[in-house]
Amino acid sequence: MNKVLIITGGSRGIGAATATLAAAQGYQVCVNYLTNQQAADAVVAAIRSAGGYAVAMQADLAVEAEIVALFQRVDQELGPLTALVNNAGILEKQSSLLQMDQARLQRVFVTNVVGPMLCAREAVKRMSTKLGGKGGVIVNVSSVASRLGSAGEYIDYAASKGALDSFTIGLSKEVAEQGIRVNAVRPGFIYTDIHASGGEPGRVDRIKDAIPMKRGGQPEEVAQAILWLLSEQASYATGTFIDLAGGR
Repeated sequence: MNKVLIITGGSRGIGAATATLAAAQGYQVCVNYLTNQQAADAVVAAIRSAGGYAVAMQADLAVEAEIVALFQRVDQELGPLTALVNNAGILEKQSSLLQMDQARLQRVFVTNVVGPMLCAREAVKRMSTKLGGKGGVIVNVSSVASRLGSAGEYIDYAASKGALDSFTIGLSKEVAEQGIRVNAVRPGFIYTDIHASGGEPGRVDRIKDAIPMKRGGQPEEVAQAILWLLSEQASYATGTFIDLAGGR
C-alpha cells in the first residue's frame, strides 16, 4: 500500500523538513500551504529532484470548506491517506495579555486548534477501520510553550498548544480501536522563521544560554522525531509526546 502523507504548513521550517524526510522514506507527500506558493513549490521541486513524489496544495486551515476540499483533492490525486502531520500554526507579535484582543485570540485558536481538529476529523474518516479504512497515523505539532506558558510573550499561542495537547490525548483514546495512532511532538527554540512572526527573529540566540543544551534546535531534528512516530517502529505508541527543546 502506498504511504500518503498530508503535512499542513509544509512550505517552511519544520513542515518543509518533515516533507523532505518523509519523501525520502517513501511517502507521497501533499505539501499544504496558505499563501507562499513559491516556497511550497520549491519544497516539491527539491523532493522530486531527489527522486521522491510530492505535490503542493493550497488551503486555508481557518476555513472548514477548504480543509474538506484539500482532503478530497488528495483522495483524487494521491490515493488513500495513511498519515497526517498537523504542523500549520501561527504566532502573533509578542505581548502581554493586556494587549490581546478577541480578534487576535480567534485567529490563533482557529488556526492552531480548530484547524488541526477538522483536519484530524477528515483523516479519521479515511483511516478508521470501522469506516472501511486501513488505519493510519496522526502527529500533531504542539510546542514546549504548552508546558512553559510563554508569559509576557504569547500566552495565547501557548494556550492553543495546550489545547492541542489535550486533543491529542483525547483523540488517541477515541480512535485507538480503529487502527489509528495519535501522537504529538513538542518542539521549542527551533531555528525557524516563526520567531520573526512574533517580532523577534533572533529569539533563539537570545535565550539559548538558558537552554540546558546551550543551543537552539534544527527543523530536521524535529522532523526525525515526527517520522519515527509515523513509522511502524512506534507501533505501540499512541497518546504520547516527544519534547524537543534541549532539556527545557
